[in-house]
Amino acid sequence: MNIAALVSGGVDSSVMLHLLKEQGYEPTIFYILIGMKDKEGFLDCPSEEDLEITTWLARKYNLKMEVVNLQEEYWDSVVDYTLNAVKQGLTPNPDVMCNRLIKFGSFNEKYGQGFDAISTGHYASTLIEDGTKYLATAKDKLKDQTDFLAQITYAQLQKLMFPLGELTKSEVRQKAGEVNLPSAARKDSQGICFLGKVNYNDFLRRYVGEKEGKIVELETGKILGTHKGFWFHTIGQRKGLGLSQGPWFVVKKATNENVIYVSNGYDPLTQYSRSIGLNGFHFISGNPWGNLKKPRKITFKIRHTPEFNAGQLQNIDDKMVLLADEPVSGVAAGQFAVVYDEKSRICYGSGEIGW
Repeated sequence: MNIAALVSGGVDSSVMLHLLKEQGYEPTIFYILIGMKDKEGFLDCPSEEDLEITTWLARKYNLKMEVVNLQEEYWDSVVDYTLNAVKQGLTPNPDVMCNRLIKFGSFNEKYGQGFDAISTGHYASTLIEDGTKYLATAKDKLKDQTDFLAQITYAQLQKLMFPLGELTKSEVRQKAGEVNLPSAARKDSQGICFLGKVNYNDFLRRYVGEKEGKIVELETGKILGTHKGFWFHTIGQRKGLGLSQGPWFVVKKATNENVIYVSNGYDPLTQYSRSIGLNGFHFISGNPWGNLKKPRKITFKIRHTPEFNAGQLQNIDDKMVLLADEPVSGVAAGQFAVVYDEKSRICYGSGEIGW
């Protein structure tokens, strides 16, 4: 089998590569450049050490390696999507879009056509039921990354391999240590790659700007303070508001008026929702349930956490709705709600929270 292995230099993709070699494959290594400097050099994804480790791996395993540049595509799709979303008061997920549009989109279109499979270091797996391939959760539920993969297409899924699917993170690090990989003790990368070492709020300040607005208590209408732009704040946020006598939670944003509404207390009811409307629901491997006029029991996530929420998915008036068994906190428009089967094994797809 002719395999393209996407390697970043981190411990996960390094061990993924080792496992492929252990299984007798001779993959071609691809290192994707996606971080991008703007005209003044503000943005920079620090790739020197990553590239150095990836080159070392290519030499160690005697494999072909290519460095491919998808910076322009990344800026035009993922960065642009992020900026447009925050300007609308939404909560974007750049990682979800990067997987669909860049790693398994632009990369496959430009460089992956001659390969039977694309292998990555994601914590995910696949399974086949009745001849249909499904995205499935990893053994390590704490590290599972299917929520970041829930917008990929069925055609993309057909080519994907996830060698880490049956390993825990500790087993991956142990394996890396056993075979003396340089990334064995390296910390996991955090944040959005295109930012590099730039703070997310500094990024927003540069590309969206600042505009003073009011912070208002939702229940009383009392003005409690000011903020520098609703785009710096997300629903469910508790820190960074600069208000006394807290805790205060961001529970609503009025984007036209540039107003943030907050509620006080450790568990205000206003930060919880049971009915979650979804826009543009995307089934990865096709809809297994028909018209969904009757609710279907499922589990779901609205953010990257190890916990799954129980609920039901239903089509109400031609709109997909998640009905949570227990109220869910911090539901924000723009987030992706990711839907799984009742056993939290198969990832069926996702929709954007929007109404």
